[in-house]
Amino acid sequence: MSLTMADRDGWIWCDGDLLPWREAKTHVLTHALHYGSAVFEGERIYDGRVFRLSAHSARLINSARLLDYDLPWTREQIDEATRAVVKANNLSSGYVRPIAWRGSEVLGVSAIGTRVHVAIAPWAQEGRLSVQVKPGGIKVTMARYRRPSADLAPGGAKAAGLYIICGIEKDRALKAGFDDALMLDWQGRLAESTGANIFLVRGSRLVTPKVENFLDGITRRAVIGMAERRGWAVEERAVMPEELDEATEVFLCGTAAEIVPVGSIDHRPYQVGPMTRTLMADYAELVRRPDCEGFGESAHLAQPVPAKAA
Repeated sequence: MSLTMADRDGWIWCDGDLLPWREAKTHVLTHALHYGSAVFEGERIYDGRVFRLSAHSARLINSARLLDYDLPWTREQIDEATRAVVKANNLSSGYVRPIAWRGSEVLGVSAIGTRVHVAIAPWAQEGRLSVQVKPGGIKVTMARYRRPSADLAPGGAKAAGLYIICGIEKDRALKAGFDDALMLDWQGRLAESTGANIFLVRGSRLVTPKVENFLDGITRRAVIGMAERRGWAVEERAVMPEELDEATEVFLCGTAAEIVPVGSIDHRPYQVGPMTRTLMADYAELVRRPDCEGFGESAHLAQPVPAKAA
């Protein structure tokens, strides 16, 4: 099999049809390519089911509305299309990438007049972090770019254009011998890595940055739910970089990454301790439950941004 994403066998769901993989194409003058207006999701398949599928589909719709457009498919239709394309590709495990974009009818800063498209592509490849985990955890460095404030960017949207600084920081980290980069927010507080949320263990507590204009990850909500079921205290609050010196364990979490222990952040070493290991084991069970496709702790995503007035 070719290693490129364009030259593969399989099927991609696109605008209501299952297309042969190589035929799912869009034009070079598509608005999303030039102005970063696409929105997307990253999902994982376990035993043939997509974990928190409904939450992901709802967030895709939410993201589009935050960028001022509506998808031509309901959350239920996107759920069903995802199940259909996973089945068509005969996947029992793997990754799913739903993406929505505005087309090539108009090319300019404004996308008014463009057609909205939706595609869903699944494949048997796991997230980069989850296949790179080392026994002692991954190596992380501090990023130079910061997450923007809410008056600069719609951080609640999983929008393609918002990931440019993440890509720059991820590449910089990899070239320097690290596995990922940790980003601060516009006020200098801990925010997230380039593609995952972060948790610190301090004593018997889990501490995670309060979401202020970055994604309240679906896996993040699952981690909080698992910790609370074990009776562990979870603090969602402003977290300053100095607190990294006081943490005994640190881990990242995201749909592709799952739960990834951090072995070091620059000069700071961490153990892959008991709370991290317990949550990793709990998560491995959670994603394979028969009812895993629902909203779970991501029920806040069940109410999308209201549709635009007609």
